[in-house]
Amino acid sequence: MSPDRGTDPAEDHVSDVDILGLRLKNPVLVGSGLLTDQERTIRKLLATGAGAVVTKTIHPRPPTGLDERIVRLPVGMLNSTTYSKRPVEHWLKVLRSFADDDLPVIASLHADTPAELGELAARVERTGCRALELGISCLNEESGLEEDTPERVLAYTSETRARTPLPFAVKLAIGEGLEDRVRAALAGGADAVTVSDTISGAAVAADTGELELGGVFGYSGPGIKPLVLAAVWRLRRRGFDLPVLGCGGIASGRDVADYLRVGATVTQVYTALHTDMYATLDRIVTESAALAPGPLEAAT
Repeated sequence: MSPDRGTDPAEDHVSDVDILGLRLKNPVLVGSGLLTDQERTIRKLLATGAGAVVTKTIHPRPPTGLDERIVRLPVGMLNSTTYSKRPVEHWLKVLRSFADDDLPVIASLHADTPAELGELAARVERTGCRALELGISCLNEESGLEEDTPERVLAYTSETRARTPLPFAVKLAIGEGLEDRVRAALAGGADAVTVSDTISGAAVAADTGELELGGVFGYSGPGIKPLVLAAVWRLRRRGFDLPVLGCGGIASGRDVADYLRVGATVTQVYTALHTDMYATLDRIVTESAALAPGPLEAAT
């Protein structure tokens, strides 16, 4: 499978990029999370300049009674969020509206079993939605951390491919066995991978000495950027030839350029948008438009 980026550095630009069958005006996407759980917010993010927006993860059994919280750290943040609390029927209506308006929205999906995920993907396809991201690498399960294995990735990916022809990416967390999990995603029929999901993290509350949020949850932000850059660079160095949506710690146009230089096809920004969301997105898009990085030689 060929990457969506051009192989000639002279043809590499930070605009007019293809990913998951979508033609985007720039490579700055908004990643899945609390900020992408409402139709009006998604529309405003697109109007502000996002190349595309990934919805909050849609699940056949929305969580109930879960206290979704974030803890801001000196660098980055922890979050205890899982899936959208909105029912599937709500999301099907919203996705149909996006499709009717030809908006570049990627539906993030997960389910308790591969069969349920395949069924959900088939239902989403019928809305006219054109691209999916499988959010199966979830570090924020109420019952604890959900570990990825190549076998699990293959099961979810292959069942989804059996139920829909839509292009989809599999969102994976960096860490041990990433290359094997990428291979499993490809073997199951994935068109791309998103690297990285949040990684497991913890913080101690100074006043109580207890873990913030009551446990180990998802960590994101600038602290993971060097780790994700290294992971994307290694994938390219070791011959993985597929589109990569790079995310983790993006807060400036320079961060976008760094990801493109190590081999990412496009980028996703999320944590930085928790501060002055629209102004921050506008700044990142504007800064990235002034840059036209070529890939590092080692990453080609």
